[in-house]
Amino acid sequence: MSSDLQGVLLSPWALGLLGLCIGSFLNVVIHRLPQMMERAWRLESAELLGVTAPESPALTLAKPASRCPQCGHRIRWFENVPVLSWLLLRGRCSACKTPISPRYPLFEIATGLLFASLAWRFGAQPTVLAWCAFVAVLLALSGIDWDTTLLPDSLTLPLLWAGLVAAALGWTLPLSTSVWGAVFGYLSLWSVYWLFKLTTGKEGMGAGDFKLLAALGAWLGWQMLLPIVLGASLIGAIVGIAMKLAGALHEGRYVPFGPFLAGAGLVVLYAGAERVMGWLGWA
Repeated sequence: MSSDLQGVLLSPWALGLLGLCIGSFLNVVIHRLPQMMERAWRLESAELLGVTAPESPALTLAKPASRCPQCGHRIRWFENVPVLSWLLLRGRCSACKTPISPRYPLFEIATGLLFASLAWRFGAQPTVLAWCAFVAVLLALSGIDWDTTLLPDSLTLPLLWAGLVAAALGWTLPLSTSVWGAVFGYLSLWSVYWLFKLTTGKEGMGAGDFKLLAALGAWLGWQMLLPIVLGASLIGAIVGIAMKLAGALHEGRYVPFGPFLAGAGLVVLYAGAERVMGWLGWA
């Protein structure tokens, strides 16, 4: 690929458009993956119990085609153009006029802006695509965790291994830094989990958080783990208190930690390790 063509294809505008499309796909992942997991659990439970699981239509990320949950109207391709279709439809189903959540176009816009800013951050280099994939998976995990308090292994583990492979290929960090980032990332929250459980008899977080922090360590290095955890804890506490005061957090419910880990990881990625170390006075 010539340098001129590479510069065009990996420019902020091109990656921004790619991000809009990826953001549309991530909306599908956030909505369907938990449903696919629930179906798999039901099938496994039925097999263990020796009963026949009720038949249900096949569900994947690609099939069936997206439909309006209210009236069942099949969403046609021109009704699924990122952001533009939502605006032209005025945020409503074309058939039954049921409102479509603004979360969908906002997620697409956010993904587009993040992809475009990666082009500015890393330049028109092929490795920027690896960072785009990293950001996309973090966004998907954040949406799923916020909706369901689940961090699927089908996303966290590939993200972890991809970070180690990217380091081994020389795209991101020295391999040793990536490996220790993964190790310390997992063990740090695992230790906190068991300390809290042994002290209180309660579970303070899920194992998915361990794997997510391990993945962040593999991509960003062990030195960034403490800033990530501190930032996620601070913002998570502020959001939790605000939701509690506003009555949006009911008794027995809790604010998932995954979105704040992912958000702190994105801050570290875009700010850069040197700037983050300076914020903490470690530079």
